[in-house]
Amino acid sequence: MSKEEKKLEIMKTALNLFAKQGFYNTTISDIAKEMGMSVGNMYNYFPSKESLAKELLIYTSKKFGEEIRKINEIEIPSKEKIKKIVELYFKMAKSEPELVDYFMRVYLSNKEIFNNGCEGMLCVSAFVTEIMIFFEEGVRRKELKNQDFFAAFGLFMGYIGGLAFLFREGILGKDLDEYIEPVSENIYNALKA
Repeated sequence: MSKEEKKLEIMKTALNLFAKQGFYNTTISDIAKEMGMSVGNMYNYFPSKESLAKELLIYTSKKFGEEIRKINEIEIPSKEKIKKIVELYFKMAKSEPELVDYFMRVYLSNKEIFNNGCEGMLCVSAFVTEIMIFFEEGVRRKELKNQDFFAAFGLFMGYIGGLAFLFREGILGKDLDEYIEPVSENIYNALKA
């Protein structure tokens, strides 16, 4: 296994533990134990738990950003792109729930961890940039109204992120897929020109 493959394996293990136990309740020792590695060897890959958390945030942002880029490159109306983004997010929330848990339980709840080098949206820029491109294209095509980016971003991502979180908590009465259509319609109605 190459060093990059091992690093990715460590990140996936840490992602699961951080999502389950929280950042502060997970130690480097816990991650090393889960990996069958020594703590000392873990430091060959990540100098600290904070650097691992940041790298993980950048990795998940890139992964989600790459998928949104594929949607952005399709020549379809903004309304259909909204539905595809909602479908993508809900699919990820179901197949990789630890990604949503990590974002909600670690990144948004422990901003102090991400102070050095991850201020603002720096560590999630790959994902945020693609959402920004989606909005700009929709406005350029006169399909979406021109408004403050963060107001539109919060409406869109807060809505789908909140539903994914409620699903993960077992609060929703239906499967997440049953919300794709009404959620997409509501988002489009709120953003359309």
